[in-house]
Amino acid sequence: MASSSSSHNWLYDVFLSFRGEDVRVTFRSHFLKELDRKLITAFRDNEIERSHSLWPDLEQAIKESRIAVVVFSKNYASSSWCLNELLEIVNCNDKIVIPVFYHVDPSQVRHQIGDFGKIFENTCKRQTDEEVKNQWKKALTLVANMLGFDSAKWNDEAKMIEEIANDVLGKLLLTTPKDSEELVGIEDHIAEMSLLLQLESKEVRMVGISGSSGIGKTTIARALFKRLSRHFQGSTFIDRAFVSYSRNIYSGANPDDPNMKLQLQGHFLSEILGKKDIKIDDPAALEERLKHQKVLIIIDDLDDIMVLDTLVGQTQWFGYGSRIIVVTNDKHFLIAHGIDHIYEVSFPTDVHACQMLCQSAFKQNYAPKGFEDLVVDVVRHAGNFPLGLNLLGKYLRRRDMEYWMDMLPRLENSLRIDGKIEKILRISYDGLESEDQEIFRHIACLFNHMEVTTIKSLLADSDVSFALENLADKSLIHVRQGYVVMHRSLQEMGRKIVRIQSIDKPGEREFLVDPNDIHDILNACTGTQKVLGISLDIRNIRELDVHERAFKGMSNLRFLEIKNFGLKEDGLHLPPSFDYLPRTLKLLCWSKFPMRCMPFGFRPENLVKLEMQYSKLHKLWEGVAPLTCLKEMDLHGSSNLKVIPDLSEATNLEILNLKFCESLVELPSSIRNLNKLLNLDMLNCKSLKILPTGFNLKSLDRLNLYHCSKLKTFPKFSTNISVLNLNLTNIEDFPSNLHLENLVEFRISKEESDEKQWEEEKPLTPFLAMMLSPTLTSLHLENLPSLVELTSSFQNLNQLKDLIIINCINLETLPTGINLQSLDYLCFSGCSQLRSFPEISTNISVLYLDETAIEEVPWWIEKFSNLTELSMNSCSRLKCVFLHMSKLKHLKEALFRNCGTLTRVELSGYPSGMEVMKADNIDTASSSLPKVVLSFLDCFNLDPETVLHHQESIIFNYMLFTGKEEVPSYFTYRTTGSSSLTIPILHVHLSQPFFRFRIGALVTNKEEPVELEVKCEFKDRFGNNFDYDIYFEVNKDRYYGEDCYNIAILDCRIPLNEDNAALAQRNYYDHVDIKIEQLDKRYSDIEQWGIRLLEDCSSAETRLDNYSNSTLPHVSEAEEGNKGYTPLQGLVNEIEHSEEPGDINVETERSTKRMRAVMDAIKLIRAKSEETVMNSDIEHGDSDDDGISNETNLLEECGNSD
Repeated sequence: MASSSSSHNWLYDVFLSFRGEDVRVTFRSHFLKELDRKLITAFRDNEIERSHSLWPDLEQAIKESRIAVVVFSKNYASSSWCLNELLEIVNCNDKIVIPVFYHVDPSQVRHQIGDFGKIFENTCKRQTDEEVKNQWKKALTLVANMLGFDSAKWNDEAKMIEEIANDVLGKLLLTTPKDSEELVGIEDHIAEMSLLLQLESKEVRMVGISGSSGIGKTTIARALFKRLSRHFQGSTFIDRAFVSYSRNIYSGANPDDPNMKLQLQGHFLSEILGKKDIKIDDPAALEERLKHQKVLIIIDDLDDIMVLDTLVGQTQWFGYGSRIIVVTNDKHFLIAHGIDHIYEVSFPTDVHACQMLCQSAFKQNYAPKGFEDLVVDVVRHAGNFPLGLNLLGKYLRRRDMEYWMDMLPRLENSLRIDGKIEKILRISYDGLESEDQEIFRHIACLFNHMEVTTIKSLLADSDVSFALENLADKSLIHVRQGYVVMHRSLQEMGRKIVRIQSIDKPGEREFLVDPNDIHDILNACTGTQKVLGISLDIRNIRELDVHERAFKGMSNLRFLEIKNFGLKEDGLHLPPSFDYLPRTLKLLCWSKFPMRCMPFGFRPENLVKLEMQYSKLHKLWEGVAPLTCLKEMDLHGSSNLKVIPDLSEATNLEILNLKFCESLVELPSSIRNLNKLLNLDMLNCKSLKILPTGFNLKSLDRLNLYHCSKLKTFPKFSTNISVLNLNLTNIEDFPSNLHLENLVEFRISKEESDEKQWEEEKPLTPFLAMMLSPTLTSLHLENLPSLVELTSSFQNLNQLKDLIIINCINLETLPTGINLQSLDYLCFSGCSQLRSFPEISTNISVLYLDETAIEEVPWWIEKFSNLTELSMNSCSRLKCVFLHMSKLKHLKEALFRNCGTLTRVELSGYPSGMEVMKADNIDTASSSLPKVVLSFLDCFNLDPETVLHHQESIIFNYMLFTGKEEVPSYFTYRTTGSSSLTIPILHVHLSQPFFRFRIGALVTNKEEPVELEVKCEFKDRFGNNFDYDIYFEVNKDRYYGEDCYNIAILDCRIPLNEDNAALAQRNYYDHVDIKIEQLDKRYSDIEQWGIRLLEDCSSAETRLDNYSNSTLPHVSEAEEGNKGYTPLQGLVNEIEHSEEPGDINVETERSTKRMRAVMDAIKLIRAKSEETVMNSDIEHGDSDDDGISNETNLLEECGNSD
């Protein structure tokens, strides 16, 4: 049933068989959303056209799906329809089947017993065909015996759904044939992209995809995402809906405004990490969370440089190996951002174009018999335009040969004139019903990238849902993450259709989008009642003087959108006598509205959405306005707004956005009538003093009072809030009986004030106890000196994931004996009186204890098996660091900067190189090695020499110290600047699973990341060589001070496995040249650097023995006929012929003496070997170990002498 099907051209990834009454609104909806998130295509029963019989289409969908997920539920067997689906699934021998037992016992399904069996028996009674009943039984038994998912074994349904989706994805990745991608020729595109992406490189690389609209850029990007995402720690596909959201954030705002950037970066981080509503308070937070993550980020259809700089401004924000792909029409946009690797998508070949048309029309790569010539003719006339071919194919799908022949002359005639591509697109539009055509034009002119819910509200008098489904079915739009997205080519075609409604008189068109036309109409007052909507980007005109009666002729105007995405004030001017806006308006969006008050005669009785961001408004209107249709009011950034009007009649209002209304003093008491209000956002309303209280807004879900610094009293007007932000407020009075039972996220912090003010404050603990709802997942407390202890009720927070307590300087104790099972992120930074850290959870992955009074790392931290980040910077009492590395297998970063009393570091528990050598699988051992970064910068009482000597068995990524103006003597070989070092190596060096060495580099700070590449070239006397490069990136935040020297210790490992067989099997390499290079010398200088071969890789570093019994060293087959050659002879000859000491490239006199001693020793070994050859008949295989041992002993004796 899971046999190979590589030649099958699947239409769907997944077919879901389910009983609607049991799972349609629960499991099914969530599962389909998870599949969508993973770019897995599932068949949906609403895709069946209404004019067709249902079963044939379902039967075809089952056959065209690669995987079937069968959801057995309580009433599944009550439906003969479900049982017939199951039978069809079983009869498809090439189908992968995944059973899900949803609140039903698998054994009941398997044997048709219990409640499930009774329901099945009742269904069988209605079936007269005994053969069918027997087949049903066999199918139930067969599928129920397969490996699947039992909901009884999962406490969290969401996690089960995610795991099922992961299982589906895994099976798809194992079975996806190379020729089954959406776009014909996709392999060619991916091959070209792979050359640019250079996935084997560890650098962070940005790559662009450019090309004309409709050519397939997005399809290529999605195929890449699907193919590559599993190779990265995090991945996200940022589509046009997100890009549109980004533009809206910046609408009318200063791009340097940190709050705008933080908001956008928080949303971006949410996408990457798959967590909702991540808040960012620090510009460095994005880099902090991603700098060690290897991520794949694809941004589609972006042309805004401000947004691009905010999201992926610098490569050092991301972990090495990351790839960022930007898709755009504008190649120069990519170049402006410094993206040099660009793939320009070209039009497909004639063969591929024919295949594209066949895929769309016939769901296969070839034409059915009799259609071959017709396909060629259509492609010849239509051109090789992927989007057009796709639309034409869908238009011709299920049409007979006669229809194709009748359509061909019409296509030929329409394409004789200019605008060939537009004519192709027009064919799909002409095939729509008039109602669907109307919605298409609305989207093309006004609603592209708008939320579906908003469109439905604005067009409530139309059958929008049905129209959107039809448009999506015909690929004229896409609905992604709740946003409607229309391709740019289709949008242009739709706007052209509107334009030709009245070529010479734009005031008689239904929509106005051309800036010049809008300028003339508003200036000359030539608009008519035919105009339904206006959309103007004010940046596209220099000056516009609006006539006082500009809108009076447009009595049917429903949608008015005037946006300013620019920095400077726009050139739009309204006369003082301007007093009219049509009462028919449903959408009024006017950035930087220049008047102090709305026009006197405006009656917003039909208004659904009011968006007046960054306006000059002082007030909206006087009195009570008819606002029963209003659902969203957005006055973001209206800094002069002093009052909100009476909202008594706004009973359907759901969103009230008052962010940055800095002059607003109070809210009207009429908000008590807003029983449908979901979101009240008053961020940075610095003048706000009073909020009405004494009522309950039952629907209010999110309340943001961030930086409402004059607010002293917290209102009690909702008990159902799930997200509450009280950061940077000075609230002193909380209701004594306040209980927020549904609270999920809570933040509170206070502005810094003098100690006297804090002494007068009420203790915070009783209030905090009221806020600790069992539903809480995120708690953020900051700058609260009145917080001295945490209440014991913390033990009830079983769902808490993030606990962040910052700068609570009087917090001394934490509750003990509790286990917060879900806790993942814990921070106590700046809690300077905190001396102990109890064991409150073992699932923590991020732990920040900066600036605390803790004296040593708690021993139980070794239980934190999921720990990835540990930070204890500026802990002034920290004396000892003990980390059991083998138990902290996921640790990536341990920071102990500026710990002045730290004198002792013990890193233990990780196997040495000899122990790793015993691993059954060296590749597995290599991949499991830790890549931890250890920072001891500005720990001036900590001796680097001592730490390094005692931690040689520990494997890490890099370690940092602040040191003197020279490389520690720990490093045996030293040099300066960009010089290379030549190190002699022995057979034993290449007999380990890893060739290990450490580099110590003295780096001067230039406040940027240091990107280093260690180049190793192994050589022998025959001219053979083997190259291996190791890449390091030392991030900028590791460095302190302009004048200090930072010592970066790089732990280098070269695996001697099959990937490096040329090195592992050639044991006659006798020396290695090692060089360290800076990838960008503008950001750092390497003054000195040195190398030490590690003990577990080189016994020559430690063993001191006599060499009197030396026998011939190992000789390879390549050396037959030259028995007197030793592995280091090539290096001896090289040094013997060096006329200047500089040829050795060793800086210090001690290193030079050591190298000369090594050379003398090698000469003695060679002489001894030659003597042995002359006097003894030694077999090749018997001499290896002794020769190496003696060679090693002698080298050690010489190497450790000065």
